[in-house]
Amino acid sequence: MIIKTLAAGLFAIVIAGGGVAAPLGGQQTYDMLFRNGTLDDIDRDTALVYRRVVVNTLNPEFGKRDTGDIALSFREGQATMAMLEFQQDGKHRALGTFPASVGNPMIMYFYEAVVRDMAESAGGSPFYIRNRVKEALIQPSDVQVGEAQFDGRVVKTQTIRLYPFEGDENQGRMKGFGDLELRVTMSDEVPGWYLSLVAEAAGGDVFRSELSFDHLDGAK
Repeated sequence: MIIKTLAAGLFAIVIAGGGVAAPLGGQQTYDMLFRNGTLDDIDRDTALVYRRVVVNTLNPEFGKRDTGDIALSFREGQATMAMLEFQQDGKHRALGTFPASVGNPMIMYFYEAVVRDMAESAGGSPFYIRNRVKEALIQPSDVQVGEAQFDGRVVKTQTIRLYPFEGDENQGRMKGFGDLELRVTMSDEVPGWYLSLVAEAAGGDVFRSELSFDHLDGAK
């Protein structure tokens, strides 16, 4: 499922990522990436706006197609739902609706978008790509502690890096996606938990997708 409003006053740049690394078990990795309750304290009358920038040297037109803003807003009902919408050049497209109680669905959108982008650009089965990504989400990893400049102050961050195709016998046929790195930076001090979600192939020379928190929009 593949799945501005205000001036960008909440600009975030990672400024120190080389802190202490701590090992995580597979379940701990998954629980941190898909953390529950990350939307519980967000005002339901606001929207979280993320900026997605895509560079795709295999298919440059896809990079232009997929670069834009993604707004996460809320719909109240029997259960509160989180709605994702892609915004580009005044046009809007619904990406999906998810229960807000389980956490921030931006993580699911990020991974599904990477699966689609790789399948479109490098070929191969999207089912195979998705399965390798899903397997990476439950593998032991290291979490890197760092800091970032966010909203005019320094905040503590945690970053997890995943390599879904490391050791894959088909790496050489993936048109540069064989060393794909998925990098998620999170902070308790950032609304919605995710500061940035980055996918890079060939160090960004073949493909780079960055999804970063931009601002809170109070005018839904």
